[in-house]
Parts: sequence; C-alpha cells; structure tokens
Amino acid sequence: AAFTIWSGCGRSATRRSLPELRLHIVARGKIGRCPEAEIIARYAKRISWPFAITELADAGGKPPALPTPARIIALDEGGTMTDTTALARQIEAWRDSGVKECRFLIGAADGLTAEERESADLILSFGRLTWPHMLARAMLAEQLYRVTSVIAGHPYHREG
Repeated sequence: AAFTIWSGCGRSATRRSLPELRLHIVARGKIGRCPEAEIIARYAKRISWPFAITELADAGGKPPALPTPARIIALDEGGTMTDTTALARQIEAWRDSGVKECRFLIGAADGLTAEERESADLILSFGRLTWPHMLARAMLAEQLYRVTSVIAGHPYHREG
C-alpha cells in the first residue's frame, strides 16, 4: 500500500507519494502453536502496511540487516508509556521523513540485552507490569494495527 499526501487546495493541489514504511517485529523465542499465535495472525492480516515478524533463538542469532534510514523501538517495562494516538503520530512522522523500517524488539523471558536497549531510538513500555513475551508480541501486533488505522484516518474510539 502506497501513501499519498495532498498539499495545497483546489486546482493547485500537488500529489506526493511517500515511501512505504515497513513495520517489523524482531522477537526472541519461537511462538509455535498457541493462542497468542492466532491473535498475531489475525492482526497481521489486518495491517495494510508492509509487515514482518522475525523470530530469533532465545539467545544468540542475528537479526536481518537493517535498512537505512530505520528506527528501532525496544519494548521494555522501564520504557516510556504512551498512548496509541501519540505512537501513531511518531510513526507517521518517521514515515513522512523517509524512514524505511520501524523495527520493534521484544526480548526473551529475561528481556532485552543492554546492547539492544542502547540501540533503540525509543524504548516503549506496555506498563510497569511484567508481560509474558509471547503476549507482548500479540499486544504489539494489535497496537500496530491500531496505529496504521489511526494514520489512515479511520475513527479511533478513544479520541474525542
């Protein structure tokens, strides 16, 4: 799906196509067959943007090469708490500035490494509670669906 911004008004409007931004979850651990996998698959189908999930072993393993420019968002209970609309506006701004990929890092049961946290442009928290990493993956997929819906201009029931 390509994105278009219209600037100007009336007959003087110009059309500018934006590069697609890929949403990419890089997560530790294999999800296998579990209820969370069904939730993730359901939201992955709804996301109209380029979307990928890469699974790595609980320890070790190398993530795919990162395109340039890209932004890394690490999920960590000590990160910044935000709301869906603010996250949508941040991702939209990155997209509009030419970022090619937003990569979301989810650690294994023991969380992210110090190196992974240091590499992040944003450390995001789903709250101070500890969430199972497989459930965090499902929650992130759902939020990415909401974010893309907000950016597309679909009504968001929490606004207003």
